[in-house]
Amino acid sequence: MSVQSAARRLTAPDIRARKGGEPIVSLTSYHAHTARLIDPHVDFMLVGDSLGMVMHGMETTVPVTVEMMILQGQAVMRGSSRALVVVDLPFGSYEGSPQQAFATASRVLKETGAGAIKLEGGRRMAETVRFLADRGVPVMGHVGLTPQAINTLGSFKALGRDEASAALILDDARSIADAGAFAIVLEAISEPLARQITAEVAPPTIGIGGSSACDGQILVLEDMLGLSDRVPRFVKKFAEIGPAIGAAVEAYASEVRARSFPAAEHVYAPKKV
Repeated sequence: MSVQSAARRLTAPDIRARKGGEPIVSLTSYHAHTARLIDPHVDFMLVGDSLGMVMHGMETTVPVTVEMMILQGQAVMRGSSRALVVVDLPFGSYEGSPQQAFATASRVLKETGAGAIKLEGGRRMAETVRFLADRGVPVMGHVGLTPQAINTLGSFKALGRDEASAALILDDARSIADAGAFAIVLEAISEPLARQITAEVAPPTIGIGGSSACDGQILVLEDMLGLSDRVPRFVKKFAEIGPAIGAAVEAYASEVRARSFPAAEHVYAPKKV
């Protein structure tokens, strides 16, 4: 990476230009401190509406609000300086019309300072993607398993594993690519389909349960760190931080109860007169 590109935050055009090049690295982030930790290593970080499940214990992403996304988006921007920050538009904040989507997206970008938004849906959202892109809003698309549609899907499951459903997802990806999405997340779809979409659409594809052939990959940070109780098949745990946190808290509780913490080095002596 050149000195010039390292000195500024990456943008949506930078990510789009990576099509077919070095794989794009991404993780979710919801806090300033995790953003600071991952910023040197990722190309973009997603303030995902998955924060509803990860941070707040919600069963789905559906209850997440725009205000929640803005609050965490602001935190992630404060904690990062290099990676592009993309913020999810939550359920109910953009589906009504392209005008509603623009009002929400412009508010999110203004109040967080983030560089792009992400929305879910294929053909049905193509008009909205075009409307936003034409008005200066960088849009990341998301097709395949779309968690905001869980109430109609019925469960979190892999899609596009038969010819008919694969054709629909391929059409979804083509539609939002043609409408101006700068990148497209492919979630929980068959590997050959993810490979085919990557080969056929102009924007880079970001896989999460897709294919190693995708132009990039994303995971939920807490999942890959071993902080989540249950994770999908597509998650690889690169660490097991959860047990380490439990052990640290257990040791702390033991020392507090034994009155061995705080020790002399952790308290303040009176000043000498």
